[in-house]
Amino acid sequence: MTENTRNFDNEAASWDDKPDRVKLAADITFAIRQNVPLSTDMDVLDFGCGTGLLTLALQPYVRFVTGVDSSRGMLAVLQRKINQANLANVKTVLLDLDRGDRLSGSYDLITSSMTLHHIPDIDALFCEFHRILKPSGLIAVADLDPDDGQFHSDNTGVYSFGFDRIMMRDKLARSGFQRISIIDAAHRGKTLSDGSTRQFCVFLATAQKQATGTLRRDCD
Repeated sequence: MTENTRNFDNEAASWDDKPDRVKLAADITFAIRQNVPLSTDMDVLDFGCGTGLLTLALQPYVRFVTGVDSSRGMLAVLQRKINQANLANVKTVLLDLDRGDRLSGSYDLITSSMTLHHIPDIDALFCEFHRILKPSGLIAVADLDPDDGQFHSDNTGVYSFGFDRIMMRDKLARSGFQRISIIDAAHRGKTLSDGSTRQFCVFLATAQKQATGTLRRDCD
């Protein structure tokens, strides 16, 4: 793992050109739709939204989606999509937690797809999610099972080589979430540097904030 920051701005223009990346986002979207009761009165935050593959897939089923990312280039691509489709219920927000920015607003659902492994402190992130969720609000986060550092050809900006599901469940519980469920969301085959092929599993973790009186053991 490395503490170097990956420059997503340089990758933004061609990000959607890889069919397997688009397919993975579609599989994660399907898993969310199957396991989260989406409705047109929901306000959603998509954290680490990138070019909006998940953001725009959720848009028809909810009231409003806010796409948050630390990359100006990624958000510029998403904003062009929003403008081209003339969407009134999607907006972009530039935000970098590493620079001290804090999430704001109040949401019924927070989603995140393949972003957690780029976050150095997911405990703090889950506390932020908990803070801005409405009572009984939901989260749905997708990321890799342990991958031994083999999923990415370049591990720049990768802080976690996947996540153990028992550990993930504990982190969510310690941040004050309940009704935690972790399921398979997608599988992706990749050719490794030695020429072999490996299947990687992406999980979907869903959880709920209590309506009242939530005890957050690891949050201020």
